Amino acid sequence: MGERGGDAMNARRNSGGGSRGAQPRKKARGGSRPSGKAGGRQGPRSRGAGRTGAVRRDDEPRASRPKTLGGSQIEGRQAVRELLLAQRRKVQEIWISSELEGDEALDDIVGLARANRVPVAYVARRRLETAARSEAPQGVLARAAEVPEVDLSRLISRREGRAPFLVAVDGVTDPGNLGAIMRSCEGAGVDGIVVPRHRAVHITPTVAKAAAGAVEHVAVAVVPGLPAALSRMKDQGIWIVGLDDAADRSLFELGDLAAEGICVVLGAEGAGLSRLVRERCDLICAIPMHGRVESLNVAAAAALATYEVRRHR
Repeated sequence: MGERGGDAMNARRNSGGGSRGAQPRKKARGGSRPSGKAGGRQGPRSRGAGRTGAVRRDDEPRASRPKTLGGSQIEGRQAVRELLLAQRRKVQEIWISSELEGDEALDDIVGLARANRVPVAYVARRRLETAARSEAPQGVLARAAEVPEVDLSRLISRREGRAPFLVAVDGVTDPGNLGAIMRSCEGAGVDGIVVPRHRAVHITPTVAKAAAGAVEHVAVAVVPGLPAALSRMKDQGIWIVGLDDAADRSLFELGDLAAEGICVVLGAEGAGLSRLVRERCDLICAIPMHGRVESLNVAAAAALATYEVRRHR
């Protein structure tokens, strides 16, 4: 990035402080049931309902259990289609509104389900919409094993000829925004997304639908504290670039720095970057606004930022 990159390198602070680890959560009774009888709703039923993968025992050490992000219920045509195409996790059942039986627009979903030996059930539209947890399931709903987490160490490790390209979200709790961020990240070729375990949304039916299948392809690492995770990245030589509307430096001035190991940090709408996260950033950049509106939606900002980095790669 020339002189700017050099100035930023000299200004980089070694932040030894982390954040307190997350407190262990109590194990809920029973399994994770995305569409059970809660609130009077009855969802898809299948063998082993409420379980993901192997049966869990109360006395099983937590460290031995697979880490997951949720996402056992998937709604919307594109999201279900990508779920079947990716073959990343086991799909237990698919519901399709009986009004859509024989609809050619769903032939590919039905064909993929049969090829993967996934049961397809045609149910009354009202029953499907009652089980759905997003606003518009588009007459299609699936149930699958939860989305697996990846370790942060995997995302920040350097591979020959390829510098890490990451996105971290700080306090993003709106599921529609996270889904749209994931969709942009998948399209821009981001290696992975880093989210905090607390005070952040993970994978819900709304996230999966807004992501339009990106949840099946984008690696996500969940960390106890984002500031400590950013410090680990800096130790690996990854540049931390935060987005903030009030910054003096433009996002479009990243230059050659964008081609190095980089993590773009997005703050929550309104609150922006938290103090500790801001302190871990090497650079704070803004997206230039030439109209009267002061800022962009966080999902739109993610799209611009990720493709600007990709442009230099």
